[in-house]
Amino acid sequence: MFEQLVPKLAALALVPALGAQAPAVPAPAAPPRPFSLDDVLRVRDVREPQISPDGAWVAYTVSTPDTAEDRNKSAVWMASWDGTHNVRLTTSKPGENTPRWSPDGRWLAFLSSREDEHTQLWLLDRLGGEGRKATTLQSDVDDYVWAPDGKRIVLVAEDADTAKPKTPPPIVIDRFQFKQDEGGYLGKQRRHLYVLDVESGKTTTLTSGDYDELLPAWSPDGKSLAFVSKRRPDFDRDSNWDLYVIDAAPGGGGGGGGGGGAAPRQLTTFEGPDNDPDTESRPAWSPDGRSIAYLQGGPLKLIYYAVQKLAVVPAAEGGGAPRILTAALDRNVASPVWSADGSSITFLLEDDRAVGLARVPATGGAIERLVSGPRVVSAFAAGPNGKLAVLASTPLVPTEVFALDGTTLRPLSRQNDGWLSRVKLGSVEPISFKSRDGTAVNGFAVKPPDFVSGKRYPTILRIHGGPVSQYQAEFDFQLQTLAGHGYLVIVANPRGSSGRGERFSAAIFADWGNKDAQDVLAAVDYAVAQGLADTARLGVGGWSYGGILTNYVIAQDRRFKAAVSGASIANILAGYGTDQYVREYEVELGVPWKAVDTWVRLSLPFLHADRISTPTLFLCGDKDFNVPLLNSEQMYQALRSLGVETQLVIYPGQHHAINKPSYRRDRLARYLAWYDKYLRP
Repeated sequence: MFEQLVPKLAALALVPALGAQAPAVPAPAAPPRPFSLDDVLRVRDVREPQISPDGAWVAYTVSTPDTAEDRNKSAVWMASWDGTHNVRLTTSKPGENTPRWSPDGRWLAFLSSREDEHTQLWLLDRLGGEGRKATTLQSDVDDYVWAPDGKRIVLVAEDADTAKPKTPPPIVIDRFQFKQDEGGYLGKQRRHLYVLDVESGKTTTLTSGDYDELLPAWSPDGKSLAFVSKRRPDFDRDSNWDLYVIDAAPGGGGGGGGGGGAAPRQLTTFEGPDNDPDTESRPAWSPDGRSIAYLQGGPLKLIYYAVQKLAVVPAAEGGGAPRILTAALDRNVASPVWSADGSSITFLLEDDRAVGLARVPATGGAIERLVSGPRVVSAFAAGPNGKLAVLASTPLVPTEVFALDGTTLRPLSRQNDGWLSRVKLGSVEPISFKSRDGTAVNGFAVKPPDFVSGKRYPTILRIHGGPVSQYQAEFDFQLQTLAGHGYLVIVANPRGSSGRGERFSAAIFADWGNKDAQDVLAAVDYAVAQGLADTARLGVGGWSYGGILTNYVIAQDRRFKAAVSGASIANILAGYGTDQYVREYEVELGVPWKAVDTWVRLSLPFLHADRISTPTLFLCGDKDFNVPLLNSEQMYQALRSLGVETQLVIYPGQHHAINKPSYRRDRLARYLAWYDKYLRP
């Protein structure tokens, strides 16, 4: 289960003898080779940095593909703050994730399904010994947070489903939104808060009832918990999340429909999402306990096109309205953390093709950028004496843990150095160009490793999903696989993307496949005009909304000799009631029986499939409730009926994301084979 027992970390001097070290960087035995399909499964996914209370260590997780078991496996590691040692702490077969130190630094907690069909909380004692299972709930522990006193832990877990008959009972649907990818059909089970007494192992229910309670955060005195919930009868119909506070003192917890004790107190009343759980950003109490920082979204009518803003609300009852600290920024922010003295708040700041780290005075004022430039900071952790551990990536380096020294990122984890030293990656260069109507559009050109200036290359236009996301300055193994195979890859952030403000994102509201299609086609025009792309060998492809936009592109432009459309939809009418987006559809498009013209207009690639001549490969997981398989089946059938070359690949047991290692490799192999067939015969 564990590597050798871990003695007291503060006294760790002979770390190399205690566990697996980060992969060594061998002396290159041969010239670096292009990135290939096999390298995809060598990428080590580093996440979740957590600084120990004494500031000496940073715990983090590393996920790697287990090719023998054909599954991804995660383990907990730690790096010394000086970066000289990396130690693997866990080695169980099911894997471990979500490490968090106890406030006194004695325990390192994590989640794992070892010895149990459900994910439970485990504790590893820094004084030595095997990890022990701290919970025995009849459902998965989804989230947890240590109390400031280190004696209690708040847990988030779903209602237990103890009835397991031999024959599954019929699924009875009575909810407005009744499907969710990976969650399946949604029923009456909800996720609630529980409090674990660390010493006794006793778990008590803090909330119960008809609503989910998520992202809990302890007040500094340990007497209260803030959390996020939608506590209204029609909660399924919108994303109007609000912030609540509940009494969590020993013997005084409860509320919310059966927890026993005081009922939760609502803090925010904005008609829009306050700290939407999809942002994965936990509300943060100020050190004096008087205020709570959180994210405020936009009005409900803007759904996911709205920018997330940093807000601060008084924690006391009747304390007043929230203050928006980034109202003029017009950029998404995430993960607020207060400084130890309460004078400022540090947060993630998304910008054009990048995500950095920034800080703003708690009273409002000028925003200071701590980490900026062409990189993506995906997480960070604060430690004693102002220490910050940062999880960051650049186009040529996968995500790793760094220490922030002033404005310099100092490497700590180095998990990917070994295989990186043996490959030659394609250069990733920023590009900017004008769309048909003069709109400025930005993106990247990923060149083959042995790119020769003046030579035109077979070119693939790759389109991102979302639509509200962006291609950014981070390592992308799919783009490097295509470039390593000899393709020039062009990626753009068309209107609808994030990183350029709310108006830019909302420009495609109820108008998919129009301005955004013009923008990505302008990227191809740019590559041709720059002498990079061979006009006779153009391909296009994407996944999710990237596949959707691919369908729009090939229905209006016949330049492309091959297309790959993954987990996409073209007959938008078929999405209503069959996927997880009914709320968004009704807000953005209206209901089909009242706004049929909009629905029909947006279904152009299916209803006018006879305009498509591009050979197209469709792919999807058979368990996908995000953009279900039936949509890919319809487009495959349409092109097959029309005599257009096409193929449909279905991945058994996979949801919207293809996670099984062998399928991930297979998908990329099929991309290459399909493009090679038509672009490099």
